[in-house]
Amino acid sequence: MPLLPQEIAPVTPQQAALTDRHLTSRGDALMAYFLALRAETDAALAPRLPMAAGQAYPYGRCEEITRDLFARLASRVARPVTAMDRAVREFVAAGGMVRTVWGVLRERYFQNAIQFGGLYVDVSNDTVVVTKPKVEILPIAESGLVSPRSLAHFRETAALYWGASVYANHLAPSLAPLLPMVSASPGKLLPGLQSACDYMIGLMCCDAFQEAEAWLRDGPPPPPDVAEAVLATMPEDLRAAADGRREAVAACTQAREAGCATDKAWRDARVMDYLRMMDARGLPAEASGAP
Repeated sequence: MPLLPQEIAPVTPQQAALTDRHLTSRGDALMAYFLALRAETDAALAPRLPMAAGQAYPYGRCEEITRDLFARLASRVARPVTAMDRAVREFVAAGGMVRTVWGVLRERYFQNAIQFGGLYVDVSNDTVVVTKPKVEILPIAESGLVSPRSLAHFRETAALYWGASVYANHLAPSLAPLLPMVSASPGKLLPGLQSACDYMIGLMCCDAFQEAEAWLRDGPPPPPDVAEAVLATMPEDLRAAADGRREAVAACTQAREAGCATDKAWRDARVMDYLRMMDARGLPAEASGAP
């Protein structure tokens, strides 16, 4: 089966050997390389990113830090100057895998990282506990990062990490097949639809929205104050017409029957609808609580 976006890849013997030959063997130089890249990222992001959940950068900014640093890494590898630039380039040229990954870290947090073959490289290790080292490098098998298995796994982690209560998305039925949850984390994150990350969207498509449909059918509706906060800036055309539960369940059934789980244009249109909602709030997608 092809990997989902941001899914952790199995470490094959070939990937393990390439990782050891080109990266792990370089020891302290590898850590110094990523710390230097992180310093560049901090210099670019810290002045312009607002506080997250009332706390200053880098708190809560794992996605932004990882994305920025990954772009810097790609630029460096494309035009190598240093020995480590060349080492990473040689690793990739030999067939080494480099991909951004996202998942549940040690059954406690959502976390973004970069997978280099058999290595887990967390370049935003200090975004929950800001006194921790900025970068952590471990074998994937020892990292504690796993891909979310289900909506229940996501909800359990959201409760631990964000202090979130999670409800069924009966508010925006057309988005419910991909974003079947509404989360609310008082004092931390604004109430919002979940989860607008590539991995969770892909996971909802894997079973043609059957897990999403079951949650929408059986899960609790958002209480009035949470519903009001989400609906305040939701475009009218995305709102439920009358019976949100029935409409959300029907949206899953209809999407499954129409083959939408493998229809990229349909999925992209739903994501654009979600982004319209975020634009109306004057917030980036991450501000909704998307990991």
